[in-house]
Amino acid sequence: MSDLKSNATPHARLLGHEFSLYSGKARAYLRHKQIPFVEGVTPEDRKLIEERVGRRVIPVVVMPNGDCIQDTTEIIDYFERLYPQRSVYPEGPWQKLVALLFEVYGDEWLLLPAMHYRWHFKRQNLAYVLKNFGDIVKPGWPRVLRPLGGLPAAMIFGNLYKPIMGRSRRNIGEIEKSYESFLDDFNRHLEDHEFLLGSRPCVGDFGLIGPLYAHLYRDPYPGKLMRDRAPNVASWVERMQRPVKFDGNFLVADQVPETLYPILQRMFVEQFPVLVDTLRRVGAWFEDHPGARRIPRFIGKHEFYLGEVKATRYVMPFAQWMFQRPLAHYRSLRAAEKGRIDPIVDELGGLSGLNESVVAPLKFENYRIVLDRR
Repeated sequence: MSDLKSNATPHARLLGHEFSLYSGKARAYLRHKQIPFVEGVTPEDRKLIEERVGRRVIPVVVMPNGDCIQDTTEIIDYFERLYPQRSVYPEGPWQKLVALLFEVYGDEWLLLPAMHYRWHFKRQNLAYVLKNFGDIVKPGWPRVLRPLGGLPAAMIFGNLYKPIMGRSRRNIGEIEKSYESFLDDFNRHLEDHEFLLGSRPCVGDFGLIGPLYAHLYRDPYPGKLMRDRAPNVASWVERMQRPVKFDGNFLVADQVPETLYPILQRMFVEQFPVLVDTLRRVGAWFEDHPGARRIPRFIGKHEFYLGEVKATRYVMPFAQWMFQRPLAHYRSLRAAEKGRIDPIVDELGGLSGLNESVVAPLKFENYRIVLDRR
């Protein structure tokens, strides 16, 4: 699969798959920036990923010069340095903050409904899911047998996400209520705007597209839900994955539409307590492990709420690394800029979270999250 410049020599190889959540984010970005690429994963690519990255993961981008980039945020920033024109990062301080927050929301919070809607509705989704897992893990098998080959991997994914992300029997209704409210709010916003911040996608749009495309648009049950309940969101997904115009703009004068406020408020209520506690837990881990450089993927568990329902999920330092991006931007703002932004954020419930201290900064290095002991 290549981007819209089908006659151009591929400039990059995207080692990804349509079924992969984060591949959808990388693919949409490459197409939007009109960067020629080809997509697919060969047996040789799998060996390359294990040798270079050290674990089996997609997406990975491989460049003609040998550069190998893993993680979608790293992929986007790599190409933004190469092609800074018409950046996906708005210049306006308020718009950039919102764009970065939406990237964290899509990448780290919409994962829960994405996984829930894929695995909970087995009657509607399972045949489709097994077919895709089989195509990924057993591409050399006869087509009719691939779903059987994909079954072990599917069982692992279908069970592990529950304790990691905090899905329990008691909060199923709250997960669905939260996601469907998000669909309603985003659908309303898209009545007036093509993307989050105007007629041009920002990094926040690319954060949202991962879960909203690979799981919540393509999977049978949530795909029908999206098209029936939020047709504007389904159209946005299609614009993101198959862009046909590239001359849009962000709204003038650093405007952020008020139609985004309900989604931001939901993020501040639901996700910010998890992110803030993650900062504190990483800080405590840092104090307990003097001299450590690597930090585990999970460092214990913590409680969180959806509505009035309490559940437990794993503490994930990676989420802190993502959260550091909007925090760093917010802390770089001048007093006058904060004076304009703070009253809005405070009313929506996010100001205290934006002022939370980062005791133990993290950075992405050699395909891993590590402590930034500068």
